[in-house]
Amino acid sequence: MNTEGKRVFRPWVAVGLLVAAIHAPIFAQSAQKSFTDQYCALCHNQKNPTADVNLTGLNVTTAANAELLERVLRKVSTGEMPPPAMPRPPANVAGPFVKNLESVLDRAAAANPNPGRPAVHRLNRAEYSNAVRDVLALDIQAGATLPVDNSGYGFDNIGDVLSFSPALLERYMSVARRVARLAVGNVNIKPSVEDVAGRRDVPGGSARDRNERGSDDLPFDSRGGFSIQYYFPVDAEYSIRLQLGQGGGRGGPEIRQKISAGLRTIGATFLRESAKPEVGLPPAPGANATPPAPMPGALSAQLDLRIDGARVKLFPLPSRGNNAPQVNGVTISGPYNITGPGDTPSRARIFACHPATAEEEEPCARTILAGVAHRAFRRPVTDADLKPLLAFYRSGRAEGNFDFGIEKSLRAILVSPDFLFRVEQDPPAARPGTVYRISDLEFASRLSFFLWSSVPDDTLLGLAEKNKLREPAVLAAQLRRMLDDPRADALISNFAGQWLYTRGLSQQKPDPDAFPEFDESLRAAFQRETELFFQNILREDRPLLELLDANYTFLNQRLAEHYGIPNIYGPQFRKVTLTDANRGGLLGQGSLLTVTSYPNRTSVVQRGKWILDNLLGSPPPPPPPGIPDLVAHAKDGRKFTMREAMEQHRSDGVCQSCHARMDPIGFALENYDGVGRWRSEDGGTAIDSTGKLPGGAKFEGPSGLKQLLAANYRDQYYSTLTEKLLTYALGRGVEYYDKPAVRAILHQAAGENYRMSAFVTAIVNSTPFQMRRTPEP
Repeated sequence: MNTEGKRVFRPWVAVGLLVAAIHAPIFAQSAQKSFTDQYCALCHNQKNPTADVNLTGLNVTTAANAELLERVLRKVSTGEMPPPAMPRPPANVAGPFVKNLESVLDRAAAANPNPGRPAVHRLNRAEYSNAVRDVLALDIQAGATLPVDNSGYGFDNIGDVLSFSPALLERYMSVARRVARLAVGNVNIKPSVEDVAGRRDVPGGSARDRNERGSDDLPFDSRGGFSIQYYFPVDAEYSIRLQLGQGGGRGGPEIRQKISAGLRTIGATFLRESAKPEVGLPPAPGANATPPAPMPGALSAQLDLRIDGARVKLFPLPSRGNNAPQVNGVTISGPYNITGPGDTPSRARIFACHPATAEEEEPCARTILAGVAHRAFRRPVTDADLKPLLAFYRSGRAEGNFDFGIEKSLRAILVSPDFLFRVEQDPPAARPGTVYRISDLEFASRLSFFLWSSVPDDTLLGLAEKNKLREPAVLAAQLRRMLDDPRADALISNFAGQWLYTRGLSQQKPDPDAFPEFDESLRAAFQRETELFFQNILREDRPLLELLDANYTFLNQRLAEHYGIPNIYGPQFRKVTLTDANRGGLLGQGSLLTVTSYPNRTSVVQRGKWILDNLLGSPPPPPPPGIPDLVAHAKDGRKFTMREAMEQHRSDGVCQSCHARMDPIGFALENYDGVGRWRSEDGGTAIDSTGKLPGGAKFEGPSGLKQLLAANYRDQYYSTLTEKLLTYALGRGVEYYDKPAVRAILHQAAGENYRMSAFVTAIVNSTPFQMRRTPEP
C-alpha cells in the first residue's frame, strides 16, 4: 500500500512469489537435508555410526527408508535427540521438520498400505474362560487352571508368544472334560470338597470391621459377612461349613441344604449360642457331627446364608446384636443325593431341543451340536464340521444316555483347533505380499476379542454372515452396544490391568515391618479403586487425559483413611472429588505406587521407568549386567536419603545415561511411600520432589509432574496410549509401518476430545485392524 492506504501493484513481487511457489519443493528438500546433516550426522555418520545408524545425506523427501525415517521422527519429535550435550534445533526448525517428515511417511502409507500379518492366535486363559461363559453360559473361570500365558509387548494376547505343546493339549483336554460335565449337569458327578475364601471389602478382623457391611454384594442392612462365587452343577444336597476365627479351618458349624442348580434362591440360618449345636439339616454322611466348641468370648450370634444363583452370601442378621463371629470362608462339599441335572443356564443354552423318542435323538443332537459349534467356531458350520462331532455323540450315547452323548461331543468342541485358535484365511490364489480386507466373520472375531476378550455373540455373527457388519451406521451402532455391554469390562481387567500393572498387585508382598498398615483389605481396595476409575472413564466416555489429571477417585473408608482423606465412612466405594491435587489421577493411586515399589522401600527407578515406558513411550534400555546395589549409608554412617543414594549410584558412568532420564521423574513421586501413603520426610530428612522430564522441563511433586505431562507431553502420551491399545487390539506388536495408522487414529480421536470411544472407533476402522497381508515370498 502507498502512504494513502491504497493497494499498489508491484509486478516484481508477483514474479518472486511465483518463482518461490515453483521451487518450494526444492527449497524444502534442501532445508530438510540440512537439518539431518546439521543436527544428526554429527554422531550418526559413516565414520562414526552411533547405534549403527548413519544419517549422513539422509533423503527425507521420500519414504524409501521408512523404518529409519520413523526412528528419526520419533527421536526428534519427543526431544530425545539430539541429546542435551549436543546442538539442538529450535522449535521453529524442529517443528516444520517433523511435520514434513510425517507428511512424507503418511502419504506413502496411504498409497501403499501395509497392515501387517498377525500370527495364528491361541485363546489365552482369560479368553478361554470368557468363551466358555458365552458359548455354554457357564461362568466358572474355566481357564484359571490352565498354565499362565507368556506375554509380549506388555500383553498376554500376543499371537507370537502364545505357544502350544503336547502338555498344554493334555491340560486343555482335562479342562474340557470338567467343563462339559458341569455344562450338561452330569448326574454321576462325584462329591468333592472345596475351601472357598470369601470376598470381603473390609478386613474383618476387628469388632468394628465385623459389624460393618462386609461387601457391596451383601444386603444393605447386613453387618460383616462376605460373598463368594460357587457353581452348583446339579440338583442335590450340599454341605456348607463355616470357617470361623482368625485361623480359619474347617471346624465351624455346618448346614446340609438342598440346593437346586441354576437360578434359585434359598435361605438358611446358622444359630450359635454358647455350645448349642447349629440349626439346619443333619450333617452330611461322613462329616463330623460333633458340635464345635464355643467361640471364645462369643455371645449369641446368628448368621444368614443366602444362595442366589451361583453366589453364596453369608452375613450376621442385624437383629441379633453386635457380636458377629469372624467368618473367613466356607467349605462346600457335595453334591449328595442327586435328584437331577437341574434347570441351569448352561443346559438352557445347550439343549435347543429335547428328544421324546429314540428316533428323535440324533436329529436333535445334530441341532444342538450345530448351534454350539456355530458359536464356538465363530462361523457357519458345515457337514464336515458336524461329522466328527456326531461320531463323538454316538460313542457317548452307546456308553450312557443322550446327555452323555452331548457331553462327549462338547469335549471335542472344546479341544478343537477351530475353538482354541483364531485363524484368518488368505484369499485363494492371492499373490505374495497382497494386501486385502479380512472377511466380515474374521472382522467380527477381531471386534469381540478386542472389546470383550471373547467370541462374537449371535448379533455380531448374524451381521457378519450377511456382510453388513462393516456398513458405517451398523458398525457404529455395534460399537456403542459392545462398549455398553458388561463384557466390555474385559478392557478393564485385561487391557488396563496389564498396561497399568495392576494384575501384578496380587503378587506384591510389602514388608510388614516397613509397612505395618498394609493388609489384604488394603490390597483389595487399591485394586478396586483403579478398576472403578478406569471403568468410569470407559462407561462415561471421558477424555483419556483424565487418567492423568482427574480431580476425583473412588474410595471406601479403609482407603480414604490410608490416603488421609476425612469423612468417608463404610466399606462401599463411592466417587469422591479430591481437594488435594497430588492425589488425583493414576499417579496418585496406591495400586500403581505399590507395584512400582520394592517390598521394603520405594523405587525411584521403577516409578520413573513406568512413566517413560507406559505414558511417554520412551523406555530406557535394559540395565547392563553387574549393576551394584544402592549404598544405604554415607562414609560417616549416616543413612542416605533416596535422592542421595541415587545420586551416589549415578556417579558410576555406566549408570548415568539411563538414570538421568528415569530418576528425576521418579523423585516426583517420593512423597508417596512404598504403599502409596503420603509422607513429607524420608529417614528424618525433608523429601526433595523436584525433577525434570527428558527435554529439560522442570516440575515439583506429583501435581507438578501431572500438570507438565498433561500440558507439554499430551501428544506423546496420546501416541503411547494409542500404540498400547492398538497392540492389544491386534494381538501383535506395533511396527514401523503401523506408525502412519497411529497418527491417523490420533487425528480422528482429537476431533472427539480424545474420548475412549473415539480411540476404539478409530482403531476398529484403521488399516491394520481391517486388513491383512499375505506372506512375502
